[in-house]
Amino acid sequence: MTAADGGRSARTAAAGEDRGDTVAGVVRQWRAVHPGLDTGPMEIIGRINRCAALLQQAEDAPLRRAGLSRAEFDLLGALRRTGHELTPGELARETFSSGAAVTKRLKQLTERGLVERRGDTRDRRVAHVHLTDAGRDLVDGILPAQLAYESAVLSGLTASRQTDLAAVLGDLLVQLEGRLGGLRG
Repeated sequence: MTAADGGRSARTAAAGEDRGDTVAGVVRQWRAVHPGLDTGPMEIIGRINRCAALLQQAEDAPLRRAGLSRAEFDLLGALRRTGHELTPGELARETFSSGAAVTKRLKQLTERGLVERRGDTRDRRVAHVHLTDAGRDLVDGILPAQLAYESAVLSGLTASRQTDLAAVLGDLLVQLEGRLGGLRG
């Protein structure tokens, strides 16, 4: 570890202790047990994980009102934003879901009349999925309300802090996708 790394970890640690969030308490406990341990990574990853858990618990009010889960909306959104049919395998990659989860969600969305499946004329094992008019209308109707909900969730941060956070998380995501993306299969 370089002096610069140590300085950054010390600054991160000091900033984290002052926050009083759940992760800061966990870090204090670990420092009491292992005082020489660098908890800087825990402060970042722990907060990302905690934020993700809290956001998932909130369950996206506009989606809930429409009777959709986030995972179902992600499938519908992938079909809408790409503008063309996708196979279940492509949908799994687009939504970072397992094939089994996509199959289950597609069955439910098909039963609701939001998507349709079409068999491939050359390979009967392949299905192509597209939005119905009802599915397209639902996505287009929910998206503005969902974005407004997400803006409200982030409203405690200034526009500048939101921009900075998006950039830092984007940098982290690029690194993780490069390192870990190949492990997903």
